[in-house]
Amino acid sequence: MGSPDTQPKMILYWLEKSRSQRIVWLLEELSLHYEIKTFKRVSGQAPAELKEIHPLGKSPILSIQPPGVDKPIILAESAVIIEYLLKHYGAWMIPKEYPGGQQGLGKETEAWMRYRFFMHYAEGSLMPLMVVALIVGYIDQGPWFLKPITGAITGKINSLYLNPNFATHLKFLEDQLETAPDGGPYFCGKEITGADIILSFPLEAGKARIGLTQEKYPKLWAFAEKVKEREAWQKAKQKIEEDFGEYVVAG
Repeated sequence: MGSPDTQPKMILYWLEKSRSQRIVWLLEELSLHYEIKTFKRVSGQAPAELKEIHPLGKSPILSIQPPGVDKPIILAESAVIIEYLLKHYGAWMIPKEYPGGQQGLGKETEAWMRYRFFMHYAEGSLMPLMVVALIVGYIDQGPWFLKPITGAITGKINSLYLNPNFATHLKFLEDQLETAPDGGPYFCGKEITGADIILSFPLEAGKARIGLTQEKYPKLWAFAEKVKEREAWQKAKQKIEEDFGEYVVAG
C-alpha cells in the first residue's frame, strides 16, 4: 500500500471492550498504516473525551488525514468506516456488482446484493437485539433483594422477545451460509468481504449471549472460528492485547 509517507495519516480512536476491534482487523487486512488511540470505559461507559473527536462520543471513530489536506476526515459508525476504507483501499473485498457486461435494475449479482444487505443488517437488525440482551443482563446483576422483581421482568423479556428473535436471526444466518454463492464459506461466497467483517462481532459475542452453539448452528460456529485463523485477525488481536492486556468481546 505504499510507504507511511505516501499514505494518509490514520488514527483509530478505540474504546476497550467495544465493537472497534473489527476495524483494527480490517486495517490489518488492508495492510494500512495506522495509529491507535485507546480509551478506557468510565463506569462502563465511553469517556467524555471521545466527544472531542466526534459529537456523539462513540467508538469506533477513524480519522483520516490525506497528504496536503489540512483538515482530517472523521468517520463514525462501523459500516461507514468499512465501506469508506473498502472503496479506497479494498475493492477486492467488495463483490462484483454486475456479471460480465450486464448492467441495470435486477441484474446485480447475488453476492453483491448479499453484501449490501449484510452491511446494513448487522447494525440495523442484529445488534439492537444484542444491546437489549446486554441491558437485561445488567438488570439481572442488580441488588439481591430486587431479584424477585427484576428476575420476573427480565425472564419475560427473554422468553417473549429476545429468545424467539435470536432463534429467528440465527436460523436465518445459518441458512445464509448454507446457501452462500459458490458454496461459501463466507456470507457472500468463497472470498471474504466487508460483510464478514461487520458480522464478525455479533457472531463472536453471540457465543456467550444469544445461544449460538456449535451443535445448533454448525456453519455459523465454523465461520466465527474460521475468521480467527486469518493472519490479519491474529495481528489485530495481538495489537489489542498489547494495549489492554486481553482481548474481550463486549460493548
